Amino acid sequence: MKFTGAVLAGGRSRRFGQDKARYRWRGKPLMGWVLESLAAADERFIVAGRAYPEFGLSVYPDLLPGADSLSGIHSALHHARNDWVAVAACDLPYLVPEYWAYLLERTRHARGGAVVAEGPSGWIEPLAALYHRELENEAARMIEGGDYFLRHLVDAATAEIVPWSELRPRFGERLFLNANRLEDLLPAADEQPPG
Repeated sequence: MKFTGAVLAGGRSRRFGQDKARYRWRGKPLMGWVLESLAAADERFIVAGRAYPEFGLSVYPDLLPGADSLSGIHSALHHARNDWVAVAACDLPYLVPEYWAYLLERTRHARGGAVVAEGPSGWIEPLAALYHRELENEAARMIEGGDYFLRHLVDAATAEIVPWSELRPRFGERLFLNANRLEDLLPAADEQPPG
């Protein structure tokens, strides 16, 4: 099945202390790990407010800025050529191609417009999820109305939620480890690289 892979790198990385998308971890930038997880995508691009020429991909800005990650998702849905769009934050180095394949399999029978994983805490993981392009207008409506809560987009999509109990045995405890601070990566320094 063809799908689009969009990596969101629009944050300011204040807590991280530097551009985390470019931070080299285990031999490559954090965004490189995420892009590698999306290698099976028919098209890949980055949504960011700055250039990333080293990745050799198109970079699109937020079309409706000011709504944090929702602005990025909206831009990704707008620019995607395919119906299903895998949206990932640039700081999730443990995502793997098999994870996206697992979620994509769910789209074959999904009744809603999103497939979203549940994380280990029980909260959803909307920045490692699949969204149908038809949600572009809903995302724009939310932004224009001042509602930036990603859970509301997931609810509007009548998303299929994939339970953590299914994901953990397949992809491990660290699947959704996101690097908000440099220290978030340090406990994992002695482990094998993902993949």
